[in-house]
Amino acid sequence: MAAKGKVIITCAVTGAIHTPSMSPHLPVTPDEIVEDSLKAVEAGAAVLHLHARDPETGRPDQTPEAFQRFLPRLKQSTDAVINLTTGGSPFMKVEERVLPAATFKPEVASLNMGSINFGLYPMLNRYKDFKFDWEQKHLEATKDLVFRNSFKDIEYILTTCAENGTRFEFECYDIAHLYNLSHFLDRGLVKPPLFVQSVFGILGGIGTHPEDVAHMKRTADRLFGDSYRWSVLGAGAAQLRIGAMAIAMGGNMRVGLEDSLWAAKGRLATSNAEQVTLARKIIEGMSLDVASPEEAREILELKGGDRTEF
Repeated sequence: MAAKGKVIITCAVTGAIHTPSMSPHLPVTPDEIVEDSLKAVEAGAAVLHLHARDPETGRPDQTPEAFQRFLPRLKQSTDAVINLTTGGSPFMKVEERVLPAATFKPEVASLNMGSINFGLYPMLNRYKDFKFDWEQKHLEATKDLVFRNSFKDIEYILTTCAENGTRFEFECYDIAHLYNLSHFLDRGLVKPPLFVQSVFGILGGIGTHPEDVAHMKRTADRLFGDSYRWSVLGAGAAQLRIGAMAIAMGGNMRVGLEDSLWAAKGRLATSNAEQVTLARKIIEGMSLDVASPEEAREILELKGGDRTEF
C-alpha cells in the first residue's frame, strides 16, 4: 500500500488531548504551531494534521479565527499537505467542529467514524500540578464522556464539505468504525481512495497488541481491497511500536505531540520534528522512502494546495 515504496508521514502537531502542563514542548501559540510544523516538514512530514488552541491558556479552540492565525503563514512557508481536524475536542458539538474545514476547504480533513468512550482521566495518576484551572477539569470530565460521532453527525460533516474537494482522514478507533466507513462508501457519500487512519491505544477504543493491529488491517483489506490507503497512530508509548508494525505491513504512519509526548521511555520529545525523525529512521531502516508532499498528494489523490481557501 506504500505506493512504489513511498511512505507518508503525517504529523499531528498539537491536538486537543494533552494539556500545557504535561510538556513545555507542546505547541500552543500560533507562532509555536507554525515553527514546530515547519520543522516537522523539514524532518520529513508530508501531511500536517492541525488543531488550534487559545494562545493564553492552551485550551482547544475550534473557531475559524483561531486557525486563521497560522494557516496563511503555513501556506506561504511550506508545500506540505494541510489536514484540518473536524474532531476538535470531544466536548464540542459537531456544528462547531466542522467550521474550520467548511471555511478553509483544506486538501484533507479528519473525520471520526464512530462514537466511543474517550477516557483521558488516567492521566491524573501521572500529572498532579496544573498551570490552568481547565486542565484538571478537562481530564476528570472524560470519566463520563462519550465522544459523539453518530451517523447523523458523520453525514453532516460529509455533506457540509461535499462541494469543497476535501478528502478525509477517516479516524477509526475500533473495528466497528471500519464498518461505519463501509456503510458511507456503499451510500456513495465517500469516494476512494479512502485514507484510513487506524487509532490504537485510546481508552475506549481498540488496544495496542500486535493482534489488534493485524485485525484492523485484515478487516480493512476485506472491506476496501485496494481502494484505501492505510495509516496508523499509536497513543502514548505505543506510538513508534505501532508505526513500525504498520510500516512492515505496507502502511503509513502518523506521529506528533497530539498523540504522544514522548521520544523515548521517560524522555519527552522536544519537538514534533524529533518524532518525525524517529519515524523516518524506522521507514528508511526498512529500505523504504519517505513520501514528499507532492508524492503524498499523488498517493491520496488530493486536489492540490492551490484550491484551498487560506
